[in-house]
Amino acid sequence: MLLGVRHHGPGSARAVRAALEAARPQVVLIEGPPEADALIPLAADEDMRPPVALLAHAVDEPGRSAFWPLAEFSPEWVAIRWALEHQVPARFIDLPATHTLAWGKDEPSEPTEPTEPTEATEATETVTPAEALRVDPLAALAEAAGYDDPERWWEDVVEHRGTGGDVFAPFAVLGEAMGALREAYGTGGHDRDLVREAYMRLQMRAAQKEAGDGVAVVCGAWHVPALWEKHTVAADRALLKGLPKVRADMTWVPWTHRRLSRVSGYGAGIDSPGWYGHLFGAPDRPVERWMTKVAGLLREEDRIVSSAHVIEAVRLAETLAAMRGRPLPGLTEATDAVRAVMCEGSDVPLGLVHDRLVVGDVLGEVPEAAPAVPLQRDLARIQRKLRLKPEALERELELDLRKENDAERSLLLHRLRLLRIEWGEPTASRGSTGTFRETWRLRWEPELSVRVAEAGVWGTTVLSAATAKAEADAVAAQSLADVTGLAERCLLAELPDALPVVMRALADRAALDADVGHLAQALPALVRSLRYGDVRATDTHALAEVAAGLAERVFVGLPPACAALDAEAAEEMRRHVDAVHGAVALLGETVSEAHGDLRARWHSVLHVLCGRDTVPGVIRGRAVRLLLDDGELAQDDAARLMALVLSPGTAPGDAAAWIEGFVGGGAGGGMLLVHDERLLGLVDAWLTGVPQEAFTDVLPLLRRTFSAYEPGVRRTLGELVRRGPGARTGAAAAGSGIPGFATELDTDRADAVLPVLRLLLGLDEADTSDGAGITTGINDLAGVGR
Repeated sequence: MLLGVRHHGPGSARAVRAALEAARPQVVLIEGPPEADALIPLAADEDMRPPVALLAHAVDEPGRSAFWPLAEFSPEWVAIRWALEHQVPARFIDLPATHTLAWGKDEPSEPTEPTEPTEATEATETVTPAEALRVDPLAALAEAAGYDDPERWWEDVVEHRGTGGDVFAPFAVLGEAMGALREAYGTGGHDRDLVREAYMRLQMRAAQKEAGDGVAVVCGAWHVPALWEKHTVAADRALLKGLPKVRADMTWVPWTHRRLSRVSGYGAGIDSPGWYGHLFGAPDRPVERWMTKVAGLLREEDRIVSSAHVIEAVRLAETLAAMRGRPLPGLTEATDAVRAVMCEGSDVPLGLVHDRLVVGDVLGEVPEAAPAVPLQRDLARIQRKLRLKPEALERELELDLRKENDAERSLLLHRLRLLRIEWGEPTASRGSTGTFRETWRLRWEPELSVRVAEAGVWGTTVLSAATAKAEADAVAAQSLADVTGLAERCLLAELPDALPVVMRALADRAALDADVGHLAQALPALVRSLRYGDVRATDTHALAEVAAGLAERVFVGLPPACAALDAEAAEEMRRHVDAVHGAVALLGETVSEAHGDLRARWHSVLHVLCGRDTVPGVIRGRAVRLLLDDGELAQDDAARLMALVLSPGTAPGDAAAWIEGFVGGGAGGGMLLVHDERLLGLVDAWLTGVPQEAFTDVLPLLRRTFSAYEPGVRRTLGELVRRGPGARTGAAAAGSGIPGFATELDTDRADAVLPVLRLLLGLDEADTSDGAGITTGINDLAGVGR
C-alpha cells in the first residue's frame, strides 16, 4: 500500500491516519534516513513536542549536516505516532544519511533539508519542461486545473475534502497525477531521485518478505510512480554501487514553524505552517476557531476587537469563498476578512497576524533521552540552571551584572558567541551606559543545533570549549585588531586560562606591527576591556601593561605618520586621534607608575601636532581642540592659533579643514563658538573674506562641519552672526533677540530667578536678608548672564 503525500500537508496527514486505521498494516515504512530507526521510539516520549527535526551530521565535519523536519501535521509524523500507538514496527527507507552527506562533500557546507521539488523564485524566462517541474510539481497540477495559486488549489482539492468515503481514493488520484507528470518530465532535473527510489524499492522488498501485503509506505507523492515500477534487484543495486560515504550521527532537535515556511530558506514547501497546524488540530468549524484566535491576538495588542467583529469576519470569509467558487473559505478569504473587519483595512496589524499566527513562532521540544554531543548536554544543564529557556520568539534580556544569576547569564552568552553560537546579540542598553548593565536580543534558531555540534570539537563543556576556541583564534589571528577584539571577548566571557595565550599573541602582534593606524585602532579596544575588571572582578593587570606599551608606540609614531596625508587619510587619522585621546584618559588611571604620566606625554604629542605645518589642517585643528578641552591650552592661545590659520596667507581649503578639526563633528564645537565670541568672530571674519573663486571649494566642507550641530546651536549661531560684532554689549545685546549673550552679566535676568530660588530653598517671601547672597551666587553661575 503506497500512500503518496505532500510533506507537511495537514490534509495528507488526516488521510494517512484514516488509511492506516482502515488497512491496519503490519509494517509502516516512512521516507527518511534509516539511521534514525533507533530514534523512532522517542516520538512517543511525553516530552517530545513537534515541530522537531531529525538532524544528521558528519562525525568528522559536524558543519556538514542535513535536517528532516516534522510537524504535528506532517504525514510522516502521524505515521510514526500511529505505529507506536499500535505497536507496529516503523522504519525509514530513504537513502541513508551516510550517503546523503557525502554526496555534496565538495560543495559549500551548509545545512540542507532533503525534500521534494518545491517552489522557487518566479521564472522570468522561457523554461524547459524539466526546469518548469523543478519550480514546483504542485504548480503544474494547479495550472492544469485552472488555478494560478498552487496553495489555493491544494486547499480546495485536499484540505477542504473530508475523510469520509473511500479513504484510499485520494492517494490513488494523487499517484495517478504524479504518474502523468513523471511520464512527461522524467525526474524533473533531480537525477538523485533515481538512486533514492532504488534504495526505497529494496527496502520495500525486504519488508514484503517479512509481512507480505501488510506493508504501508508513506512517502512523497512524487516517488509513488517510481516505486510502482517493476525493477530488478540487480538493477537497483547497480544504482547504489560505489556511493560515497561518511560517518554520520543522528539525533532529534527542536524545530520551529518559522523554519517550515518557504521564506526561511529551508524550502519545506509551505507558506503558512501556523494555518496548517490550525487546520489539522481544529476538530470542527475551522474558520470560526481561526477568527477567534486572531481576535485574541489583536486584543493582546490592545486593539478593540469584539465578538461582533468575529461574527462579521466569518460571514465575510464565507461570502468571499462563495463568490470565488471555492468549497470552503481558505487562508486567502480569512486574511481578506480579517483585514477588512478586524484591521480596518490596515496591513500593519495584519502583518502581526501573519507573523504570529499564519507562520507562527512555535518551538518544539526534545526529551533529554535523545542522543546529543556532550557540549549540548552541558549547555542544556546551564540553561536550566540559569532559567534561560531557548525561545523561537525574539525577545530582549536586560542583565544587571551585579547580580550573580545575571552575571552568569552574561558569561554564557559571551562564551557562546566565542563559539560562533549566535543565540544572543548584544545591543545598546536603554537608560544606562554603565559597564554593570547589558542588553541582549535573544532568539533560538534550529540551525544553532548544528553550531553546537560543530563547537563540540573544542571541548565537552561550554567553558572548556570556549577556552580552547579562544586560544586557537589567538594563534590564527591575522591582524592586531583581531587579537585585541579577542582579548576583549575573553574578558567578557571570563576565560582566565585563555587570556595568557591571547596576551602573548597580542604582544607578538603589537611588536611586529609598525602601522601607527593599526596600533591606534587597537588601543581603544584594549582600554575598553580594562573597564570590565571592576564589575567582573577580573585581573586586568597584564592587559593594562600591554595597553600602556601600545600607547608608548603610538606616541612615538603618530607625529611622523600624520605628515603628507591626503584628505581621506587625514580624516581617518583624525578619528584615530580622537579614539586614542579617549583611551589615554582611561588608561592613565590604571597603569603602573613605571609608565609615568601617560596623559602628560599624550598632551606633548598633541602640542607637536598643533605646530607642524606638514600635518593636515583637520588633525592640527583637532589637536588644538583636545588641548583646549583638557585645560592644557589657554583660550587666548587657541584664538591666536586660529587667527594664524585663518590669515590671508593660508589657502582657504586648508583653513576650512582646520575649522572642521577644531569645531567639527559631535564634540561640542558649536557650543564653544556660542560661548566664545572671539572664536566666532574669527571664523566669521575669515568666511566673509574668502575669495569668490575659492568659496565654492570650501563650502561643502563647511556645510559638513556645521550641519552636525544641534538645531538649537545652529539657530543661536545664526542669530549671533546676524547681530554682528558691533552690537554685542549692553542694551544692544538685550534688544538683539537673544537675551543673555553679552560681554557683561545680565543682572535683570539674574534677579528674575530669585523668586524661584526662594521657593526651592523654602525661604519666606518677606525675608530678604539673603537676597544679596543669592544674587551673588546667581551671578557666579556660568552661562546665565552671558
